[in-house]
Amino acid sequence: MKIKSNNIQNEYILHLDNVFKTYHLGKSIIHAVDGINLNLKKGDFISIMGPSGSGKTTLLNLISALDKPTKGNVYINGKNTNTMNDKTLTQLRRHEIGFIFQFFNLIPVLTCYENIELPLFISGIKKKDRQKRVDELLDKLGLNKHRIHRPNELSGGQQQRVAIARALVNKPSIVLADELTGDLDSKTGLKIMEYLQLLNKSENQTIIIVTHDINIAQMTNSVFEIKDGKFINS
Repeated sequence: MKIKSNNIQNEYILHLDNVFKTYHLGKSIIHAVDGINLNLKKGDFISIMGPSGSGKTTLLNLISALDKPTKGNVYINGKNTNTMNDKTLTQLRRHEIGFIFQFFNLIPVLTCYENIELPLFISGIKKKDRQKRVDELLDKLGLNKHRIHRPNELSGGQQQRVAIARALVNKPSIVLADELTGDLDSKTGLKIMEYLQLLNKSENQTIIIVTHDINIAQMTNSVFEIKDGKFINS
């Protein structure tokens, strides 16, 4: 098992090995995720599409280590999330996973700069290094002139760019975006995706997007369709 983990660590950022997640509903068994395999390398940019109830959210929870599989293993940077306790999982999510949410989840009393800086502050990064990293992302995402603005002073697209910068600021191994354009108009949503494409290339980030929008999905490098807990095109 150690040899397998080392090989995965050398080759993949994310490795899902025959992953299942089942729930008991009365006498019925719900197969929310049903034997999924997935291998992603650094810099991969994919989308996952599927109807409501297809298993997208459950799969995202497994990838983000918010849940553990009923069967199979999820490796992030060669680390098996099944073997981790709650404290170790919290550390893994803090340093290895970046989250982008549909409704931004910015802290209202903090400025644009402070919202982006917060994960670095929590991680104990020195002020000088925090400033350098935040300034870098403000520049890449066209947010320099909004650095002292609070969320209620920003448009929806600007707030989403702040949320993207916050997700990337710690340089996580994997960035997960759950319907990140779902609360935006189509023009703004496409612009947000252009920023993600830029960051995918410039930062070599591994990005996974869950979306219902085929136009958004087609802006990623690979599209995985999920139905009844299975990938149907892989």
